[in-house]
Amino acid sequence: MQVDVSGWSGEGEFTQTLVEALKQFEDIHLIRVEDAPASRADAGYAFISNEVYVGFRLRERVERVRRFGFVPGKRRHREQGLTLAGVSTALETVAGVGAPDYVDDGMLQYLRTQRIIPPYQTRGYKVVEMVRVYEASASGGAGLSSASGGAGL
Repeated sequence: MQVDVSGWSGEGEFTQTLVEALKQFEDIHLIRVEDAPASRADAGYAFISNEVYVGFRLRERVERVRRFGFVPGKRRHREQGLTLAGVSTALETVAGVGAPDYVDDGMLQYLRTQRIIPPYQTRGYKVVEMVRVYEASASGGAGLSSASGGAGL
């Protein structure tokens, strides 16, 4: 499995928990984590936005066919062993992750908030963490660089 965290600052406890959970899936061969440009901090809160791209392994299936109705042959199909919807269903059972807050065909979104109160009676602040999970495309789009081996998806 290839995990690329070069574009991630390491902020976000939930993002780390999610990445560790994704590493357990054998049908995922690529995980890339990046900081999203929406991250910001102010005096009373910190908004952390991360993007996670996952690449799925392709499995080859051989189908027996008859050409022209009598000539035996084989047809090979390459298909994904897992989809983003399958990842969503599997993550629902993982402790500390749970079901996504928003799901559509191309994305899973998690939104977590945490109140942090430092010692010595100083004023606390709120941490809001948004993590979006996308499927990495084989065409080298969203989240893949040429160095990450996007052609193998």
